[in-house]
Amino acid sequence: MPSHAGTQPTDALITAERLNRVYHRPRTSLTRPGAAVHALRDVSLTVRRGERHGIVGESGSGKSTLLRLLCALDQPTSGSIRFDGQEITGRPERRLRFLRENLQIVFQDPMSSLDPRMRVRDLVAEPLTALGLPVGDRVAELLDAVGLPAEAAGRYPHQFSGGQRQRIAIARALAPRPKVLVADEPVSALDVSVRGQILNLLADLVDELGLTLVFVSHDLSVVRHVCETVSVMRQGEIVEGGLVDDVWAEPAHPYTRELLAAVPTLEGFA
Repeated sequence: MPSHAGTQPTDALITAERLNRVYHRPRTSLTRPGAAVHALRDVSLTVRRGERHGIVGESGSGKSTLLRLLCALDQPTSGSIRFDGQEITGRPERRLRFLRENLQIVFQDPMSSLDPRMRVRDLVAEPLTALGLPVGDRVAELLDAVGLPAEAAGRYPHQFSGGQRQRIAIARALAPRPKVLVADEPVSALDVSVRGQILNLLADLVDELGLTLVFVSHDLSVVRHVCETVSVMRQGEIVEGGLVDDVWAEPAHPYTRELLAAVPTLEGFA
């Protein structure tokens, strides 16, 4: 079933309804406000518990704006978002602890998201410390889970390859035992030779830990590798959605067909 319908099934974990986000460009005149930019237009999305849902679109499609709203890193101009039954729209940061514990993000560029002055043990433990949760043996467990040796804990991010740094970022995101893992273009900054390894790791961890995955990418072939459902975005709207294999086999929207025709595949890296 499509995951962008406006209904609210009982197993819905994330429900976004009629989201709009309007930005205003800087003024070019003292008498006229800056031009309005509609980054999202009436977007509705439902992600069910345990689902692996992809959001795909080219740069400027609105997928990053939608992601920021779902993570409460920005607020919609209008519309509402519920996480596990609780409204998060308009809540101050001090009332979002439940979301920060249960939703964690893996960013596109691990070199930018990991503090170069911190050792790996401190980077992975930081979310636990920030939330007042015990650390214990959690760092060692997580490094093992993402395929890094125990001695990696004492090293710095610049001492690792890009793929290894993304493994550190994944371990960090998993530290608080979230319900939802959000991956924002997690392999686009990596060498082609390691992209499949990271995608397989993500898929395995999501299955093993029973996580819900929201995976953002400009590449439908990457989304197909790890997701079961997909929403295709164009110019701030969801133009198509449903099971990935169905959308892949019989895309209904011309834009989806363009995406399929334009991007390389990961054949051989599965």
